[in-house]
Amino acid sequence: MCGVLGLVSHEPVNQMLYDGLQMLQHRGQDAAGIVTAEGNIFHMHKGKGMVREVFRTRNMRDLIGNAGIAHVRYPTAGNAGSSAEAQPFYVSSPFGIVLAHNGNLTNTEELYENVCNKHLRHVNTSSDSEVLLNVFAHELRREVSKNTAPYQLTIDNIFNAVSEVHRIVRGAYGVVAMIAGYGMVAFRDPHGIRPLVLGSQTDESGKKSYAVASESVAFNALAYDLERDIQPGEAVFVSFDGSIVSCQCSDKVKLSPCLFEYVYFARPDSVIDGVSIYQARLDMGVSLAEKIKRELPVDDIDVVMPIPDTSRPSAMELAVHLEKPYREGLIKNRYIGRTFIMPGQATRKKSVRQKLSPMETEFNGKSVLLVDDSIVRGTTSREIVEMVRAAGARKVYIASAAPEVRYPNVYGIDMPTRDELIANGRSAAEISAEIGADGIVFQNLEDLEAVVKALNPKIESFDSSCFNGVYQTGDIDEAYLNRLSTEKSGCGGLKVHPSKMEHSISISDSDSDDEE
Repeated sequence: MCGVLGLVSHEPVNQMLYDGLQMLQHRGQDAAGIVTAEGNIFHMHKGKGMVREVFRTRNMRDLIGNAGIAHVRYPTAGNAGSSAEAQPFYVSSPFGIVLAHNGNLTNTEELYENVCNKHLRHVNTSSDSEVLLNVFAHELRREVSKNTAPYQLTIDNIFNAVSEVHRIVRGAYGVVAMIAGYGMVAFRDPHGIRPLVLGSQTDESGKKSYAVASESVAFNALAYDLERDIQPGEAVFVSFDGSIVSCQCSDKVKLSPCLFEYVYFARPDSVIDGVSIYQARLDMGVSLAEKIKRELPVDDIDVVMPIPDTSRPSAMELAVHLEKPYREGLIKNRYIGRTFIMPGQATRKKSVRQKLSPMETEFNGKSVLLVDDSIVRGTTSREIVEMVRAAGARKVYIASAAPEVRYPNVYGIDMPTRDELIANGRSAAEISAEIGADGIVFQNLEDLEAVVKALNPKIESFDSSCFNGVYQTGDIDEAYLNRLSTEKSGCGGLKVHPSKMEHSISISDSDSDDEE
């Protein structure tokens, strides 16, 4: 999972891109990057680490221009240890193009062979995002070659190139890109799996600026208004002079957003596909409370507590509907990274006790219902149950606002192998025993989908693949999942052979020197 942001303004955007990226930091803490456009010149700085670690004052001074794109990275494909994998990526042909991508492609190797390798387009990393950039650039080259004035790019050229991208690319993608001398283009995959929203701001003189982001929360820091979601298959082009035009670039579209965005990834103050994330999580607590009434001895529960932070809205509403006291018994150390995205079980297990600290006065002698947003690998849950019992809890029940995660996700969530999933091949009772709880309840998938759809009936379906094994793109089979599992186990990235040639753009990598 990653976060993308793009701005076309009438004033310098470097500070706004930085501020907006910080609002998207929850979507990726591995790397960050910003590119600004000054006429036909791109200025880029990117590196490993969180936003505040990557950018120093001297870097910000160099990011000149009134338009730019930015990215925060959480690696799901490629080499997570390499700073070269940080986005945005750049190509110089047929135009200078920079691109940032949120999501995951499912036919990257095919694209590499049929486009990059066949047409001698070199890639420098094993990232599917760089392959996607080269596919887009190749389609732009094909389009402009048809023009009577070669290399004079038209808006139709751009939209036709996006249409071809939709035709040959499979997977999930929310993309923002800039074309030197022309403007910013943003587009979303035909299934709308990954989110992408459009915002705007009108200054005192009546001039309008535009922004595109993975989540509407990025606009809050910029004083931009949320206009709408970019639709599945749609492309939006904003020229550097501020004019905007959009086009539906696919004839096979279906709004099927990732259900896990509403459960876990998105910030509660975001609105995605017309759905308030906060309200959705409150409503998840209501439906979960009804199931708990049927499956757990409610009279035996003394107190309801969230496992911070994402589950808090669901836990609060659940407590109200169970008529049980709500307490905060687990205190979070906010300076420890999210355990869900940390590599390796040993590292993840160690970090749980650094991240959460139980207050014994809230647990001693009590039967506790802990509410979590989801249970994926079970390592965190097992450690928390042990901590809570050690703090004096008489009984420990767990409720998950999400259903059992039984299948790998191939669209940008880092849980690629079934062996890592605690629910794989286990019943709820067996999961409860595995993590040492006295009982466990999972949200029904039908109830979860109904909760979100009730907030926007226009949503046709969901990508619920990690819960039900149904993959929206229709190209995922057992062989694909087995190959993905093998590559993950071998720490391998995408099976492409990147060139070691440097890009012609000047790229500055982040270092540890500080400057105020």
